[in-house]
Amino acid sequence: MDIKGCVALVTGANRGLGRAFVQALLTAGASKVYAAARDPSSITLPGIHPIKLDVTNPEEVDAAARSCSDVTLVINNAGIFRSAPIVPASTQENTRAEMEANFFGTLAMSRAFAPILKANGGGALVNILSLTSWISASGAALYSASKAATWSLTNGLRNELRVNGTLVTGVHVGPMDTDMTSHTQGQKSDPVDVAQQVLRAVDAGQEEVLADATSRQVKAGLSAEPSVYLTAG
Repeated sequence: MDIKGCVALVTGANRGLGRAFVQALLTAGASKVYAAARDPSSITLPGIHPIKLDVTNPEEVDAAARSCSDVTLVINNAGIFRSAPIVPASTQENTRAEMEANFFGTLAMSRAFAPILKANGGGALVNILSLTSWISASGAALYSASKAATWSLTNGLRNELRVNGTLVTGVHVGPMDTDMTSHTQGQKSDPVDVAQQVLRAVDAGQEEVLADATSRQVKAGLSAEPSVYLTAG
């Protein structure tokens, strides 16, 4: 699909990668950009249409679908990370929060907007995943589980929505220089670069984006012996 002239909706658009997507879409010539966040007043970029949207709230998802019925590109970027170990029962709340935002939120948005994309010619659905879709990193095992589930969901959506003419693109990326990783050290991708990569990929009809060297290495390591998911941690 063509990014130029598209009508896009970006979730989690008030900061980090979401904000970078909004700016990249405007630069690329999108005709309209809906920028969604729990608090729309936190969206300060000019030239966009802020909307209130918590992807874990079914009523707000339905309201977004009603008010954004001209959308041709949906970018499911909203998500959360809660660093917590697996076993203690005290982490149950964090587990549910991550699954609600990262998996069920993406599912709800995909279900709500798939008919809209079909009615508007097919369009594209982009799901922001992670290299932790494939490996379970220390301190992020529950987050990894939510992203692994969303990766599987993305593959299923791709199969199911192809008949509608809808491109479904999964984006795998490692740490980015955003608020989510502000507490960690090490190399981080620039969210502006990631957003631009993704839009170029959608423009070219690509179904998967490996946005950094680490994601490419991890994917290549899945077929290694032993596999990278057995040695990561």
